[in-house]
Amino acid sequence: MFTDKANKIFQDVIEKYHIVNTVDQPFENPYDKSNLIEHLLYRKCWIDTVQWHYEDIIRDPQIDPVAALTLKRQIDASNQDRTDMVEYIDSYFLEKYKNVSPKENATINTESPAWGVDRLSILALKIYHMNEEATREDATDAHREACQKKLDILLEQRVDLSTAIDTLLTDIENGDKYMKVYKQMKMYNDDELNPVLRSQK
Repeated sequence: MFTDKANKIFQDVIEKYHIVNTVDQPFENPYDKSNLIEHLLYRKCWIDTVQWHYEDIIRDPQIDPVAALTLKRQIDASNQDRTDMVEYIDSYFLEKYKNVSPKENATINTESPAWGVDRLSILALKIYHMNEEATREDATDAHREACQKKLDILLEQRVDLSTAIDTLLTDIENGDKYMKVYKQMKMYNDDELNPVLRSQK
């Protein structure tokens, strides 16, 4: 199943990141573009993993305001990269299923396959870090027990989300569902659409 591959890649990415465990470490993709979906999934989860740690850093109450502004710009850029990668993954699926003719009664899903993959990548990060908390030796028993309960729910959620994504892809392949991709059309980075940026031109 597709999500078996995706979940394995996400786990590999997160474990690889935490060897060095710093947001400014160099990125190396072990998959070249001849393995396109693997390449995209690996890159997508790396972006998510770095951004996860950006979000930790910026919440430091002692952070220098100048450093915080710089980091906010990095988070904005990361969000744009994340959105771009979702669209690349959806483009992969559009190409894969381009010759499928939807059935007359085919329906559209509330989200595209890649936005489901986006949620699955974030979920992998939640699972990794909740497991850290559930097994943290310097934490109290009550903390570990509470985190284990949350971890159990996250693991169940991964099974359900994985099943939903695989079912959606099967339905698209069989013509029972069809997919459309709407570009995100973010406005706040565009100096023609953001009135603050436009006023400074």
